[in-house]
Amino acid sequence: MLKTISLALAALIAYLSLWPVPVEPVAWQAPPNPGYVGDFAPNDILTQLEYIDIGDEDGPEDMVADASGAIYASVHSGKILRMGPGEKAFSTWVDTGGRPLGMDFDAVGNLIVADAMAGLLSISTDKEITLLTDKVGESPILYADDVDNGPDGKIYFSDASTRFGAKQSGGTYEGSLLDVLEHSKSGRVLVYDPADGSTKIAMDKLSFANGIAMDPAGEFILINETSEYRIHKLWIGGDKAGQSEVIIDQLPGFPDNIVSGEDGRFWFGLVSPRLPLVDKLADKPWLRKMVQRLPAFIRPAAKKYGHVVAIDSDGKVLASLQDAAGAYPLTTGVLETDQYLYVSSLMATVAARLPKPEQFR
Repeated sequence: MLKTISLALAALIAYLSLWPVPVEPVAWQAPPNPGYVGDFAPNDILTQLEYIDIGDEDGPEDMVADASGAIYASVHSGKILRMGPGEKAFSTWVDTGGRPLGMDFDAVGNLIVADAMAGLLSISTDKEITLLTDKVGESPILYADDVDNGPDGKIYFSDASTRFGAKQSGGTYEGSLLDVLEHSKSGRVLVYDPADGSTKIAMDKLSFANGIAMDPAGEFILINETSEYRIHKLWIGGDKAGQSEVIIDQLPGFPDNIVSGEDGRFWFGLVSPRLPLVDKLADKPWLRKMVQRLPAFIRPAAKKYGHVVAIDSDGKVLASLQDAAGAYPLTTGVLETDQYLYVSSLMATVAARLPKPEQFR
């Protein structure tokens, strides 16, 4: 019996130490986590969400409005749903055949889509889908994540990870977990120019490059760097063009989409609170590799918690709306309209909206 136990333990140690895994973790220093204090003190405002039917779909990861006021939602199945003015539920508009994430309408009404499986797409008003780009030179775009259009017609979008593509990893969530665990800073921000069809790198070496939000005047973009719990401002116009700065960091969770709202506001979602084990193992890459060898249900995973935040262009927090119970889980961002805040989610089976708080009316 003792020999059997010894052999079993030896086999387990060998497995945890040697079994091949796709990640090659890099040592890093996790920034301090102040937690839910100050600007992020807990509240229950998101418990007042109104739910909207999306049928048998799930994961309304981003929402955007067209000029008529119709709302569009990108969902896990690959479909983009639409809810027209006065309607009370979403229905299928198109199916990209991939996984549409961030969306934005261009100046002539085409819906520009960052599709994690396919690349950067343009969908016309008659539902014709065109691939704009899926590579930078010879480098494939593996995880197109979020997108925003500049007033000059250029399209800025994120390639969250060049190490763990959504298709190759078995899904967007699965790819994000691998990239967060490895922390190799392979994410980048790309710019597509419709004038000449070129795709170039605007910023790289980001740890899971996620949300992209354009300044309405076209002077800068804001970029969520999910695994570093911070938001960058990259200047694309004026005297500072090409320079970047961090405008808010040490966030209490993982920032996801970011979208420009009204009156100079920018809204982003914190898809999950920070995970203590991830931070504790930041400077221990060999242990993180062992974690990847554990069964999936034991590894760190996103925690259900509802949280969306509004900031100004300098990173000052203007609002923090929360639901600690996470009844509407894994909140990714906000679409602000005249009457509502439409809240998106990575995994929810409904869409949601909140009557606009008085302070923003």
